[in-house]
Amino acid sequence: MIVAFVETDLHSKSLFIKEQALELGFDYCGISHAEKLEAESYRLQTWLNKGFHGEMSYLENHFEKRLDPSKLVSGAKSIISLLYNYYPPEKQGEGDNYKIAKYAYGRDYHKVIKKRLLKMLSILREAFGPLEGRAFVDSAPVMERQWAARSGLGWLGKNGLLINRELGSFFFIAELIIDTELEYDGPVKDYCGNCTACLDACPTHALTEPGVLDASKCISYLTIELKSEIPESFKGQYDQWIFGCDICQDVCPWNKFAHSHSEPEFVPRTKLLGWKKDNWEGMTEEDFDQLAEGTAMKRTKYDGIKRNINFLSTN
Repeated sequence: MIVAFVETDLHSKSLFIKEQALELGFDYCGISHAEKLEAESYRLQTWLNKGFHGEMSYLENHFEKRLDPSKLVSGAKSIISLLYNYYPPEKQGEGDNYKIAKYAYGRDYHKVIKKRLLKMLSILREAFGPLEGRAFVDSAPVMERQWAARSGLGWLGKNGLLINRELGSFFFIAELIIDTELEYDGPVKDYCGNCTACLDACPTHALTEPGVLDASKCISYLTIELKSEIPESFKGQYDQWIFGCDICQDVCPWNKFAHSHSEPEFVPRTKLLGWKKDNWEGMTEEDFDQLAEGTAMKRTKYDGIKRNINFLSTN
C-alpha cells in the first residue's frame, strides 16, 4: 500500500485511519490528543486510597504511565481508540443455571484484537512513513475508557463503563498510541440522564455512587481477580455468576441497541451454551480445559471456577 499524504493534511490522514479501522473489523474509531490526564490523577489516587481495587495491587503500579501516554510511547501525539463489538448472537439459557460473562464466550479477545491492532500499525507505517507507536488491548496501564470518551466514542456511564449510543456497552476497547499528529475528535454528551438502573440492580452494591466502582465488591472481581476465598458476607448476593458479571450492562437501557457481533472467533461454543448446573458441578479438570481452551475463562483456572461454583452451591 502506497498512499501519498501531505504532512500537514491532518484531516485526510485521520480519515484514512478510520477507514482502515472499519476494514479491519472495528466498529468505531475515534482520535484524541495525547496529553497527560491531569483531571484523572486525583480521582485515581482517591480510588486507590479507599482500597476500591481490592487485591489488584498491580493497579497501584505505573501511576504516571496511566496518566501520561508519553511515558508509554516517546513523543506521543495521538491516541487512536477503537471499539470491537462482542455481543453474542446466542446466549446461555435463562433459568436456574450458572452464568459466565458474555465477553468470555469465545476466543480470548486479547489475541483476536491484538492481531488487528498490529496490522493497523503496519498499515499506518506504510502509509505515513516511519512512526513510533504501540498497540494496547487491556494489557498495559492505559486508561482506555477515558481516552475513548475523549475521542467521542461514547460517555462514561454511571456503571463506569463506556456507553455508545449506537452500540451500547458490549464491546472491547483498544488503542494505538503514536507519535504522529492527527485531527482530533471531541467528547460527546452524557446521555444517562436521571437513570440509575445499573446502581439499583447491582446486588453487591459495588457501585457506591454514579461512576464509582468499589471493585472489591464487584462480582467480576470476586469471581476472577480475587485469589483468596470469597467472603461469606456475599452469600446469596450474586445470582449464579461463576465468571464475571453482566448485570449492570444487561439492565442498561442503551443496550437495547446492542446487536450481534460478526467475529467468527467470538462465536460461543455449543457445549458452553448447552451446559446446565449438573454439568458445571460434575466438571473435571479435563472438561474445563476443553471448555475454556483459548478463552478468557482460562484466567481463573480449574480451581478458581470450582471455588466459585462451590461458593454458590453451598448457599
